[in-house]
Amino acid sequence: MRTVLVTGPGGAGRTTLAAATALAAARKGARALLLTTESSAPETVLGTSLGAEAATPIAPGLHARRIDPGDRFRQEFLAFQERAGAALDLLGAAPLDEDELTELPGSEDFALLQALRAEHTSDAWDTVVVDMPSAAETIRLLALPNQVRRYLRRLLPPERQAARALRPVLAQLAGVPMSAQKLYEAAERWETELSAVQRVIDDPGTSVRLVTEAGPVATANLRAIRAGLALHGRRTDGVIVNRLLPTGSADPFLAALSGSQQTALKGLREEFPDVPVHEVAHLGRDPRGVDELDALIGGPAGGIGDTGETGETGDNGEADDNGETGDHGRNGGTAGRRPDPWTVEDRLATDGLLVWRVPLPGAERRGLGLVRRGDEIVVTVGRFRRIRTLPSVLRRCTVSGAGLRDGVLEIRFSPDPDLWPKSD
Repeated sequence: MRTVLVTGPGGAGRTTLAAATALAAARKGARALLLTTESSAPETVLGTSLGAEAATPIAPGLHARRIDPGDRFRQEFLAFQERAGAALDLLGAAPLDEDELTELPGSEDFALLQALRAEHTSDAWDTVVVDMPSAAETIRLLALPNQVRRYLRRLLPPERQAARALRPVLAQLAGVPMSAQKLYEAAERWETELSAVQRVIDDPGTSVRLVTEAGPVATANLRAIRAGLALHGRRTDGVIVNRLLPTGSADPFLAALSGSQQTALKGLREEFPDVPVHEVAHLGRDPRGVDELDALIGGPAGGIGDTGETGETGDNGEADDNGETGDHGRNGGTAGRRPDPWTVEDRLATDGLLVWRVPLPGAERRGLGLVRRGDEIVVTVGRFRRIRTLPSVLRRCTVSGAGLRDGVLEIRFSPDPDLWPKSD
């Protein structure tokens, strides 16, 4: 199964290109689904209204579904309220009715992730195309599952859950509900859900596709976006340059604008030498309906619907931010995941060092930060940050330096004599 996450700077036309990508996959015979949280734009682009309960047929092989974050928030809150009923009664709290509830900030992120996981495990689709938020929000969204899991483990360490078997006995003796038991049960449910979402994000068939316009700041914007995606190990499978004007116009204004676009397009190709850059012509209007989306697919866009590439696979699971490999497949079995791009290079024999190599294409020295905190390393690239647990061999070392070269951050570690195994 392929999952294509379509994002880009705001206003670049990512919803339209996400729909075109899903349609192109369907035209090639795939069972394709478009997922979106937008309410009106996708319906305008597709020319039909979308349901939130089930996927809506759009064209042969193509369905689309609009995610309703408000509905999911209400369901989750009411379920939590029911589970915590005894504790709320003890506190004298008045329960909230369904018609009182409105979604809170952040609800959309969790709704989108939950829907993506559900569709991924349904086996109903060959290709799922997701109309993601703007690029900066997408990077934070894709980092969310591991971040929340880390917070849960810090606040509710798994080893303390062994004592929860005693809590029902203590509750009977005390005559009151033991809320801590409910807390650990909730944490366990969240851990299970977030782990499943993380497996979808880390699946070899999941990739990010960037949509942009060819403007003077496009290259700089996408450079920062690509560095943020690389920081979290996300694979960029293509760049779609939208709304390109025809070249060779006799109108001086259009000729100048087209020339500026071609200059920006050249810069993007130089910035992304290892990633396909696809061109999409300006139709002179906003596309509406399947027929006009077909015009985008059949134009110079070329491979915008190419979802056949699955990227690298490996037998080693990619370590998450908690230091675990988590190599279980989406159906509970064991499945290959992309190898961890953060690799340790052994230079002990030559330089007395171990080097943790972190691919960060697009990153610049300015705005690059590195801090070690105990057994964790904190890497900052511009406005994006990631916390990784050190591999076991590096926990016995001290950080001796770091440098950015050719898009790769090399963090140098020297063995700590007090912790490093001593040979006889």
